[in-house]
Amino acid sequence: MFGTEQVHLSCAAGRVLAEDITADRDVPALSRSVRDGYAIRTGDVPGELEIIGEVRAGERFQGEVQPGQAVEIMTGAPVPDGADAVVMVEHTERVNGRVRIDRSTEPRQFINPQGCEAAVNEVVLRAGKRLDYTDAAMLAAFGREHAAVYRRPVVSLIPTGDEIVEVNETPAEFQIRNSNIYSLAAQVERAGGIPRLLPIARDTEAHTRMMIEQGLAADLLLLSGGVSAGKYDVVERVLSDLGAEFFFDRVLIQPGQPLVFGRVQGKFFFGLPGNPASTMVTFEIFARAAVESLAGQAEVSLFMPFARLTSDFRHKTGLTRFLPARLSADGTEVTPIGWHGSGDVPSLTRANAYLVADPERGEYARGELIRVLLK
Repeated sequence: MFGTEQVHLSCAAGRVLAEDITADRDVPALSRSVRDGYAIRTGDVPGELEIIGEVRAGERFQGEVQPGQAVEIMTGAPVPDGADAVVMVEHTERVNGRVRIDRSTEPRQFINPQGCEAAVNEVVLRAGKRLDYTDAAMLAAFGREHAAVYRRPVVSLIPTGDEIVEVNETPAEFQIRNSNIYSLAAQVERAGGIPRLLPIARDTEAHTRMMIEQGLAADLLLLSGGVSAGKYDVVERVLSDLGAEFFFDRVLIQPGQPLVFGRVQGKFFFGLPGNPASTMVTFEIFARAAVESLAGQAEVSLFMPFARLTSDFRHKTGLTRFLPARLSADGTEVTPIGWHGSGDVPSLTRANAYLVADPERGEYARGELIRVLLK
């Protein structure tokens, strides 16, 4: 686990909490009404009651509800002493300073009791949680203007290949622009890391080694390309020469079979395949969890819900395939998107998810459930 730092609650969302947060008081601090209506004693209704005043949020009624009495109350207001229920205004009739209620009530009806949301000293946020906007509200509610969070891990990103040119260059017909580095940077940011973009590693062992040695100054190293079995795919050889321990170098998925994961000089690394879809998919399936863990996140998971296919779908068996698709707004239906392989970035931009096709099943009928990986 890495170091911590204090951040203002306005900057806390997206960071991983490094301390438990406890309630500094009961919430609510007093029993309060959750409806506009009348605070009454349950034994007095049905019946007609004398209205002795009103109370709104931000005030406290100075008195006590006696038998035969009611206090008009607004949502969020403290319940007056003596009252044990609230009747919604829609279920009452007001006549000449009195209120007529023609139904019975249960004790504590429409009342949030003191401390029902959180009790003083109760842990309301635990270390290891990635904070969202609701957690920012929680910090503010309990007077925490600053919170301790884990430092964001720095992730070195190295594109590889003589065919790669920079974005501002005009590529020859046999060249491509350096796009993977920017998709990876966005994915790293989303996972809670700080991307560190390094120059393109050329297809020589000397230059690739120089770039990797620079990259190892970070907390995690991600390389894109150079991990296949080609003559000029030198990444694994260079890592091996540096004393790397390899945990695996191939996975049974498509896109993304040639995937290297290991550790060298005390730092973890991923050698991701170089085709754009392969780079994106393998980051989401494998490398994202590493970034989240290094950022201090306690629970890391790969969320792949089911959705119903809007059309028949076929694929070649043998590998788990992650194919571009469009998930409906309600997340219940998914439509495959035609594409032309791992380099087809335009198809990927039209997708908001990936179909996850089972390696042992080649055909799915319209209306069947299939897993999806959210983009």
